[in-house]
Amino acid sequence: MEIKGPRITIRPLSLGDVYLMREWGLHPSPLLDDYNFPTLSDKGIERWYKQKTKSFKNKYYAIFNEEKKLIGYMGIKNIRRIRKDSILGLVFDPNYVSKGYGTETLKSFLFYYFTKMGMKRMYLEVSEFNKRAYKLYENMGFVKIEYYIDYFFDQELDLTNPYFVKEQSSFVIKNKKIYNYIYKMRLEKEDFFGRIRIREHELQIRNT
Repeated sequence: MEIKGPRITIRPLSLGDVYLMREWGLHPSPLLDDYNFPTLSDKGIERWYKQKTKSFKNKYYAIFNEEKKLIGYMGIKNIRRIRKDSILGLVFDPNYVSKGYGTETLKSFLFYYFTKMGMKRMYLEVSEFNKRAYKLYENMGFVKIEYYIDYFFDQELDLTNPYFVKEQSSFVIKNKKIYNYIYKMRLEKEDFFGRIRIREHELQIRNT
């Protein structure tokens, strides 16, 4: 399978792709450290790839730009064939965010997801402080269905850091523990096509 948009190409993730992720940049905000690709040995890369791809309920894809450079990866997890839904995960090289690649990737993949794969809905979770990602999902037609608080991944976060100070309303400090607010979002097939205008001939979808 290969999906080609105006600037991006999406295809199944390979082990070789994961090795390239070690060349990615880092997010300047410590709030997004969990999105940075971890420092791993070659064996660690192999374990990471096997862990991601071992379940038939998960599918992972590599995202390339017009220069054939790997700029991101995405996954659909907990695929339920009968219910025709799954959970989305999307990660980009920080060097390529805020350049329109996220919009093009999601628009292209969701068209494939709802037509060729025959799925009916998609879910995702996004931190309230991650406003850039939230806006992207909202523009695709995702709507909030839950709002809850969860344990923040970095309990050693510097609470004087300006990135935290700017987004502190998205956090709760209780008993010296750090928690952050999360949105759970859902996208229905009809809502996507009601929001996004796209024609099949605008994409090149190849099955191999």
